[in-house]
Amino acid sequence: MSLYDRRNYADGYELSDASLEQGRISKTIKETYALLTASMVAATAGAFVAMNFGVSLALNPIVYLILLMGLIFGMQAAVNRGANTIALVLLFAFTFITGLTIGKLIAIYIAAGAGSVVTQAFVATAVTFGALTVYAMNTKTRFDSWGKPLFISLIAIIGLSLLNYFFFKSSMLDLAIAAFSALVFSMYIIYDTKNIINGTYTSPIMAAVSMYLNIYNLFLSLLRIFGASRD
Repeated sequence: MSLYDRRNYADGYELSDASLEQGRISKTIKETYALLTASMVAATAGAFVAMNFGVSLALNPIVYLILLMGLIFGMQAAVNRGANTIALVLLFAFTFITGLTIGKLIAIYIAAGAGSVVTQAFVATAVTFGALTVYAMNTKTRFDSWGKPLFISLIAIIGLSLLNYFFFKSSMLDLAIAAFSALVFSMYIIYDTKNIINGTYTSPIMAAVSMYLNIYNLFLSLLRIFGASRD
């Protein structure tokens, strides 16, 4: 009888632990998408400032990339130390700065009479993000094996983009990079969404910035594709 009772208690503890873990994951999911929404607001504010006041960061692409990477590593370091307030400040600084970049690009398209391209890219990004998120949340397929190939693809995109900016200056290569980027970041949306709902991310801040980067880069890629097709 005592063995029977002990087994029941153990099962109860296992169920309790599973419930606690599920509760932690559910909380992380809610906080992640709340922070993602807030990040979008910060990016929109940055775009508004750039479009209406002409404020932008006229930085060399390498310096700009180093700045963004520094903010991301700073966020990770702050999260690791439990300094979530600092991490949040860095998150909103990051999204505001990227918003400045988006605002400058949008202003250029509007000035060139191509405002419809911006609308098309925005709608396509929203639809793609929504569809891929629903798919990732409902599929039972695991995407753990995608991590390394996606990271290698990301490094290739960065390397090719810098080479094309400084040396090749090819519009065809730029379009090819944009198309490849759109594919890679679409896959990243699925990969990161699955990681979020599986509890792989322990910090909603880092989960939010990862998803924000997917959406941000997908939008930029689609903007370049639609802009090239219009030309």
